[in-house]
Amino acid sequence: MQIEEVETKGLSRTYSVKVPKEDLAKKLDAKIKEMQPQVTLKGFRPGKVPTAHIRKMFGQSIMKDVVEDMLNETSQKAINDNNIRPAGQPKIDLRANGEEVTKGKADLEYQMTVEMIPEFEPADPAKLKFTRLNSEIKDADIKERMDTFAAGQKTFKKKAKTAKAKKDDAVLINFVGRIDGEAFDGGSMDGHQLVLGSGTFIPGFEDQLIGAKAGDKKDVTVTFPENYGVDELAGKEAIFETEVLEVQGAQDAKIDDELAQKFGFDDLEKLKEFTKEQVEGEYNMQSRLKLKRAILDELDAKHSFDLPPGMVEAEFSNIWAQVQAEKEAGNLDEEDAKKSDKQLEKDYRKIAERRVRLGLVLAEMGQKAEITVTNEELQGAMISEARRYPGQEQQVLEFYQKNPQAVAQLRAPIYEEKVVDLIIEKAKITDKTVKKDELFEEDELL
Repeated sequence: MQIEEVETKGLSRTYSVKVPKEDLAKKLDAKIKEMQPQVTLKGFRPGKVPTAHIRKMFGQSIMKDVVEDMLNETSQKAINDNNIRPAGQPKIDLRANGEEVTKGKADLEYQMTVEMIPEFEPADPAKLKFTRLNSEIKDADIKERMDTFAAGQKTFKKKAKTAKAKKDDAVLINFVGRIDGEAFDGGSMDGHQLVLGSGTFIPGFEDQLIGAKAGDKKDVTVTFPENYGVDELAGKEAIFETEVLEVQGAQDAKIDDELAQKFGFDDLEKLKEFTKEQVEGEYNMQSRLKLKRAILDELDAKHSFDLPPGMVEAEFSNIWAQVQAEKEAGNLDEEDAKKSDKQLEKDYRKIAERRVRLGLVLAEMGQKAEITVTNEELQGAMISEARRYPGQEQQVLEFYQKNPQAVAQLRAPIYEEKVVDLIIEKAKITDKTVKKDELFEEDELL
């Protein structure tokens, strides 16, 4: 076997590898002998088929497996012998005729190109300094959350006959929907309560009932969306003959023991305790998110080294696919929507570079600290993911058991959080109390 470095370009290394056909033949012989006890062919006793006959019948097919094994073995040897930390899967370029190689008539020759993880010294967590933002939880914050609970338990009370319906009121209606004068399935209902502004009906329907009074009869004309779930109705104009029976005003539920019991608590005090814990949890989570952002910003600023182009391109491709999907759906944020594709690509390529750089820094810091992700932590992550799909938990767990790559995607964020925990533990942290708005202020996407 011959391994020779033929090109060095930045973080890329290319090696020429040659495995003589004689070595392949020896591997083939060994493979056939290993298989012989399990081979069963008509005319021979089980396990007694001569090796020469196996070679004649299956030699080329077996040689393909031998070549695959040798590609893996020799490429790994080239990586190990040259102390390379690969940044991704090596690229293999066969230089020999594959048919001739599997027939045992030619040497196995190929070139392997591999990108390396750059060598750099990560920052010492003990020398880093950060400010952790916190905000005091006030009684008003608890009351605001309680008010939200109460608003979610609204009741509606009948208004006077002369009252005109306004947004957030409910109307009790009978309606019959027609297309080209013909009623259609599912387009009629009696005594339906509709909250105006809820967006539960076809766009435009609710708006046309604002200002209506009890006893009013009105033709509501709407057009079903092009992507409506019923093909026969999609894109069609419909007229709904609508009768308003009542206009009802919204009333938030009272904040009392009865409200608490609706949420499964014994009394109002228990609901208040839960609410305070919930708000505290959100504040603590936001404080950590802010601190983590500051940590990542500092790590990005403190490290400058060449990045493996393949890793950057892979990260950018993932980001760009999401951007294009959001663009096609009309969901780009206002700033991005104003930019040309060229400017968007430039901006998001910078984001890809930042993510790759930070990923390498965090991985190096974690390795130095001997941080690992335990099987128990992975199992917990799988179970949490499975719980997101009620009724399909077993299928989700089986999916992860069969897909190591999916498990790796669960491992990465766990590892990252453990490295961030390490930095928080070692670094000098100064706590600063700020207003709630500053704590929850959104950061730019980077």
